[in-house]
Amino acid sequence: MMNNFCFVRPEHLSHQGFLFGGQLLKWIDEFTWLAAARDYPGTILVTRAMDNIQFRKRVSNGAILRFEIQQQKRGTTSVTYAAVVFASNQSSREEEAVFSTHVSFVSVDNNGNKIPLPPEHGPDK
Repeated sequence: MMNNFCFVRPEHLSHQGFLFGGQLLKWIDEFTWLAAARDYPGTILVTRAMDNIQFRKRVSNGAILRFEIQQQKRGTTSVTYAAVVFASNQSSREEEAVFSTHVSFVSVDNNGNKIPLPPEHGPDK
């Protein structure tokens, strides 16, 4: 499992003062890709899908987000990670789940053709 953190700032907010969903999806794509890149170093991995996207709570300026990312399923050419985002404020360590999804990546060669995933080489492998 991998954890990443980020801080919600004004440039991440919509005109209504809450975190843009698209900004959160960008972070999810980036952080899950980083987890996959650590598990499969040197492999070209491209995002294939995000499914079961659930925005559970709105997120305000100043929130601290924790991204919990864990590999869920490995196929021949693809790998899927579960991602859950928790939010807390600066005055408490109490967190609540605000978002979840599954992100799938496929291994490709330099021409974009699917190829088998190599063995995992992550920190716990």
